[in-house]
Amino acid sequence: MAEGVITRGTTHPNRLRRVDRWVLTWPGLRSTENPLVVDVGFGASAITPVELIERIRTVRPDSRLIGFEIDPDRVARARHDLRALAAQGRDTTGIRFDFGGFEIPVAGGARPVIIRAFNVLRQYDESEVAPAWRLMLDRLAPDGVLVEGTCDEIGRVATWIALTRQGPQSLTVSLRLRELELPSIAAERLPKALIHRNVSGERVHEFFLDLDRWWRTHAGLSTFGAVQRWVATVESMRDAGWPVHAGRTRWRLGEITVDWASVTPRE
Repeated sequence: MAEGVITRGTTHPNRLRRVDRWVLTWPGLRSTENPLVVDVGFGASAITPVELIERIRTVRPDSRLIGFEIDPDRVARARHDLRALAAQGRDTTGIRFDFGGFEIPVAGGARPVIIRAFNVLRQYDESEVAPAWRLMLDRLAPDGVLVEGTCDEIGRVATWIALTRQGPQSLTVSLRLRELELPSIAAERLPKALIHRNVSGERVHEFFLDLDRWWRTHAGLSTFGAVQRWVATVESMRDAGWPVHAGRTRWRLGEITVDWASVTPRE
């Protein structure tokens, strides 16, 4: 029996481009033989799973993808979409759509190195997040990652948690910098595990307070462009003690990634 409930299923082309380009940096993707990618709750169209595997194949041409949905009509529609996309010249080889949920029923016991579960758990109760994580992590390859998060309707604001079999590792915020007023706009799109924790006394609230403060502090750098202002903001976050990952290459994309321990909910 599939684990989960049917969600809204809205999707748009390029909506998940921000998380997809982060996925390309995952070390296990390059080291795993015959990498399997799973998209849980891909929604009402095949387009975002196809975009994901097309991007991944720029670094791993031998990768394959299975998309799971608990709505049989969406599975049927995605299979139809796949034929139409193939006719348009899109790379649809090694892609399959099946009925399933958080239990990830991959035939033969193959373990995915990447599991993407986007805009799914946001529609659940907070108490249901940890059990869903456990189900998916039980299926993950030893060097794999579960990427669970949310974004706005056209992918300009996105946040996600990266989890390994050891549990949550990091939180990433990714923003379209042009015309950005305050980075805390991302608080509206936090994953379910954090969205109700953006209140006084919680670590993620402190994170956004600092992020907004440094963004305002570096307003003068807007003369040189929003990217320069953002890079300075992230550097100031790091210098202030936030455990910031990566470097300028990622920051210039509008990203900031911090250790999960720095934003984990307080009991």
